[in-house]
Amino acid sequence: MKMSSQEAGLDIAPVGQVTVRTLAPGARARWDAYVQAAPQATFFHLSAWADVIESVFGHRCHYLYAERDGDICAVLPLVQVRTLLFGNALISMPFAVYGGVVADDEVSAGRLEAEAEVLAQKLGVEHLEYRNLNERHADWPRQDLYVTFRKELLADVEANMLAIPRKQRAMVRKGIKNGLVSHIDANVDRFFDLFADNVQRHGTPAMPKRYFEALKRAFGDACELMVVTTADGNPISTVMSFYFRDEVLPYYAGDALAARELAANDFKYWELMRRACERGIRIFDYGRSKRGSGSFDFKKNWGFVAQPLSYEFRLYKRDSIPQNNPSNPKYRMFIAAWKRLPRSVANRLGPYIVKGLG
Repeated sequence: MKMSSQEAGLDIAPVGQVTVRTLAPGARARWDAYVQAAPQATFFHLSAWADVIESVFGHRCHYLYAERDGDICAVLPLVQVRTLLFGNALISMPFAVYGGVVADDEVSAGRLEAEAEVLAQKLGVEHLEYRNLNERHADWPRQDLYVTFRKELLADVEANMLAIPRKQRAMVRKGIKNGLVSHIDANVDRFFDLFADNVQRHGTPAMPKRYFEALKRAFGDACELMVVTTADGNPISTVMSFYFRDEVLPYYAGDALAARELAANDFKYWELMRRACERGIRIFDYGRSKRGSGSFDFKKNWGFVAQPLSYEFRLYKRDSIPQNNPSNPKYRMFIAAWKRLPRSVANRLGPYIVKGLG
């Protein structure tokens, strides 16, 4: 059963005819202005994602928006992810935590979602997926593997330190005592070295370096690269964060083997929190984690509360929702083998695999 307009937080009785359009270059500024102003919108709804995804992965983007009386009243970014390994899907949004329709009212939202279903069937995809923060279609199959962690920052730096639970706070202070230093890098070089090392140790293919370079070009200062080094300048931990309105979202991260012993990851996220507080950021979005994972426990230890994500699927040529994630038992042999690959080989092969994981 579909949510009511009141439950979705949308207006009930809009006035004027709704027209659905496909985003063209000339309308991008209007699209992004709407996204910046709409309370439901996220960093992943910005139009520059289309450039990144199409140029790096070759996936075709279909960005739909609705107008009423000449004003945008809803947006829905969609990407067709089609690969030999993982099939054919239409997703809002791949490579993202959040997605789905953003609308002023239920009429506009319904028009865009109806157009998305027409498009999905025209493209012959196996399923349509919305990565919603909140439920919209209670009767659709749902992926409940993921949660997100969001918390409001306090205005004072020291108050944020004291708000961290005692044991985790001790780890942050350990990192400080070890003389660790945080730096903001202008390019992705040091970030990528640590990121690629980290994901291979976990048996996961790495995104290509050009993907991170494209993100930095597309989003500029809103895409920040922080690298933590030892006192003698050795890079040991890193994070790529996105800034959107009054929020910061640490999104891609990596570390060296010695990071745990030196409490470098604890120090890293504290430094990001401290810097965000000093620039007036209000929300720290720790991002998505799988239930029962080490990352899930790590974020809970910081005092963050898990919020379920509503990933909803419209199935056309499938009997069940896809499970393209490391928790799927059928990937265990692949993960074990991937860990043993030489780094150069893993970095060459990884982009061909990861483009379909989205």
